Amino acid sequence: VEYPSTLRITSKPFEDHKESALDRAKRWEQGEEVPHVVNFQDASRLQRILTPRRLELVRSLMDAPAESMRNLADRLDRDVRQVHDDLQILSDYRIIHFREEGGAKKPHIPYDTVKIEVELTKSLGDPSESSASA
Repeated sequence: VEYPSTLRITSKPFEDHKESALDRAKRWEQGEEVPHVVNFQDASRLQRILTPRRLELVRSLMDAPAESMRNLADRLDRDVRQVHDDLQILSDYRIIHFREEGGAKKPHIPYDTVKIEVELTKSLGDPSESSASA
């Protein structure tokens, strides 16, 4: 499997993400390399998935692939079950990938760069609610 060099993890509203996905598809069809994008519609969900421990795991795999989940757990000085669970969640979101070799599942990050972009926008509620009064 050939992967793009960049993974972008974004937090954008559905409509914005949809437009961006259509643009990337058009550019990909024209032969451009486009990043793989994983989008979360709200920043709080992104924060629940990309915990500090999972980001540490991603960083470690970017530095060097692991021979096995146990190898990665030993490298991070963590419980193998917790590492397994974190890897499964990150795999579900296609942030990490596995290679099957000799019966072992070898976790790896096939990207050179992982960019995390969080977009916060002002609420469209009553503007007087957010203004400070003296």
